[in-house]
Amino acid sequence: MANRVFQSVIYQMKDAIDRVVGVVDETGAVIACSELNLIGEVQEDFVAERMAGRDGFARGGYSYQQFSGAKHNDYAVFVEGADETAAQFAAVLAISMQSIKQYHDEKFDKANFIKNVVLDNILPGDIYAKARELHFATDVSRVVFIVRVVSGGDISAYDVVSSLFPDKQKDFVFNISESDTVLVKEIRKGIDRTDMEKLAASIVDTLSGEHYIKAVVGIGTPISNVKDLATSFKEAQIAMEVSKVFDTEKQIIRYDNLGIARLIYQLPTTVCEMFLKEVFKQGSIESLDQETLFTIQRFFENNLNVSETSRGLFVHRNTLVYRLEKIKKLTGLDLREFDDAIVFKVALMVKKYLSNNPAKY
Repeated sequence: MANRVFQSVIYQMKDAIDRVVGVVDETGAVIACSELNLIGEVQEDFVAERMAGRDGFARGGYSYQQFSGAKHNDYAVFVEGADETAAQFAAVLAISMQSIKQYHDEKFDKANFIKNVVLDNILPGDIYAKARELHFATDVSRVVFIVRVVSGGDISAYDVVSSLFPDKQKDFVFNISESDTVLVKEIRKGIDRTDMEKLAASIVDTLSGEHYIKAVVGIGTPISNVKDLATSFKEAQIAMEVSKVFDTEKQIIRYDNLGIARLIYQLPTTVCEMFLKEVFKQGSIESLDQETLFTIQRFFENNLNVSETSRGLFVHRNTLVYRLEKIKKLTGLDLREFDDAIVFKVALMVKKYLSNNPAKY
């Protein structure tokens, strides 16, 4: 990875410095050079002088200047010529290369660090030690988004999301599967939850409007300490899974807005089956046809208001009352009564949950 970074800089320097320039590693092997045919060769003269402990020197027609990597003096810049100008070029390039390498390593390590924290691949006791080593702020508010590609698009969602959040020191983007991209976003404390939905909506709109990618976004709850990122990530995962059962049309799903669906999803299937058996007579919920279920849905949407529901369904009030009486006869629940309506609503959600064959317990 560092070799590509060095080569990119050397390539840009090629026209500015009308000399052969390059970088060697601690063994003297050329890892980047303006003359591509030299890459891979070993500069024996450099190895001999390096062993003498000198940082800057001229040998074999080149001026060398060592610089540090993760360890001491892992690399050196070389410039064609043994004159003072070559030495100055080498010194300036060494400073530039060291800064670029340090920035690259820090960015790369931070991204890996965040990924390991999010995926719970690092021990809690090691999080703070690694954060101090990387000069990473641990007490900043952050939230985890999962962007799941549903269909379409030739371009990678990872590339699109990365371009939307270019500050790689604050926001981190990585893939966890072919369809799922994770965004760890730094946010201000006390941010309005609807602002997070707007941010997720902008991601969805960009993917669909510019790249014809249909995606859904799950949002965890904001956290104020880096150690809790794994929790926010798991919440975003749960939001995605719950939406597949209860809110199939939604593209933005917030964990803290799942309501009773979250509770049902986390229940053992045996408890759900027992609940249905206790609430309904055997087979009564299956006896409801699609028209009746549609009527029930509209009745709930109109807050159990008979008049509003009948107008919405374009049926006479008495027709709706007859249907509600029929439901009461079949199930023993009067949907005009608030407590019975709650039980029925939960039962329908539980039934939907079980119909999705959850592999739990």
